[in-house]
Amino acid sequence: MTFGSSDDSIPVSALEHFSYCPRQCALIHVERVWDENLYTMRGRDVHTHVDEESSQDIGGVKLERALPIWSRRLNLVGKADLVEFHGETPYPVEYKSGRLRKGIHESLQLCAQALCLEDMFSVAVPCGAIYWHGSRERIEICFTDEMRSNVKKTAEAVAEMLVAKVLPKPVNDKRCKDCSLRSSCLPTVVTDGQRRVKSLKALFEVSP
Repeated sequence: MTFGSSDDSIPVSALEHFSYCPRQCALIHVERVWDENLYTMRGRDVHTHVDEESSQDIGGVKLERALPIWSRRLNLVGKADLVEFHGETPYPVEYKSGRLRKGIHESLQLCAQALCLEDMFSVAVPCGAIYWHGSRERIEICFTDEMRSNVKKTAEAVAEMLVAKVLPKPVNDKRCKDCSLRSSCLPTVVTDGQRRVKSLKALFEVSP
């Protein structure tokens, strides 16, 4: 177990999962379901060279790969793909497969890493970056008060879900198309079943 974690610690990665789809988050972190598809395999390939802990200095910038991170205040624990230390200031860099996209989910995860680093090193971490392997682009993210508040709210929501062990209903929308957990989630089957139940109730409902 990572230093600074406890049995009920929330994985930093769970925040991105929850932000994207609460049901996906529950399947992974409550039901312990994980299925591979093209996108998850690409993701593993991208992370190959940052998943092993290492340290080096390039041009006066210290690079820490696969750095264990945690926040007792937010009850978060995880690993940062890469943390650059510019002097005393940590600068987290998250690696993602695919091409650059402006999603809030990846930024939320990166901000959570920054908050962990702030708690660990007692310094402000104003910015970080996401590196998109598919398009070879690196975009800087500066962490606003709104983003920081959203990390806290999401961590609280994930904590409640982990305690309740409740599997949210499927969304059955465009997010499901490329989801690796589609065969385990069965969004179409479940939602069709819910529609049938509602239809039957409406059919046999007796008006007063």
